[in-house]
Amino acid sequence: MTVLAANLSFAFKRLIRLPGFWIPTILFPAMLYGFFGMRASEGPIAAYVLASFAVYGVLGVAFFQFGVSIAEDRRSAFALWQRTLPAGPLKPWIAQLVTATAFAMAAVLLVLATAQVLAGVRLDPDALWRLLGVCLIAGVPATFMGTALGYWAGSRSVVGVANLVYLPLAYLGGLWVPPASLPAAVEAVSFFTPTRHMGELAWAAVGDHPFPQESVIALAAFSAGFFALTWLGHRRDRHARFG
Repeated sequence: MTVLAANLSFAFKRLIRLPGFWIPTILFPAMLYGFFGMRASEGPIAAYVLASFAVYGVLGVAFFQFGVSIAEDRRSAFALWQRTLPAGPLKPWIAQLVTATAFAMAAVLLVLATAQVLAGVRLDPDALWRLLGVCLIAGVPATFMGTALGYWAGSRSVVGVANLVYLPLAYLGGLWVPPASLPAAVEAVSFFTPTRHMGELAWAAVGDHPFPQESVIALAAFSAGFFALTWLGHRRDRHARFG
């Protein structure tokens, strides 16, 4: 078994064996859609609301499956031993990215199923595949954002910090309130958040307009920036532990 395959196997098995940790994270976006998203289950807006909650599901998995777990695991004896191995951090990060993508897609599929069963909202096949593709793309910056949080936040403060970042990002990005309904000052800030660009791509996927190139470029830039923060946080943590 290769080092990457071993890291993938470990990442999946570790989460699967903690159902109390991953099940609520996957269920929450669908539950929130059932409470609030179903109110807009008719007309063209229904698909846009569904796309917003799909992106919200990706964001939640990144923050709470990985941001919180990394911060809590940094102090564990196993994590300390793992970091003494010669493989380096890149393969574990790739394993985390793949695992995050798998769990995020589970959250997205549950949102889609909830919309179809309870609200009768169904996307045509082309729009469905485009939305799933956008969610896969959105998972990259979201996962690196959560991973960076895990390396920079302390184990005792990470849950509070995650909520402090995660919830405002969802609001500022227009995932809960349509961007046109945001206050002017908030909408101006919205364009500088990764969630707004995730939303723009998701809305284009289910709408009749092309994908905005500026959002693709912005998400690529956010991915690079959050990866750099992850790398710096890892080096900082390694220096603090091993000198």
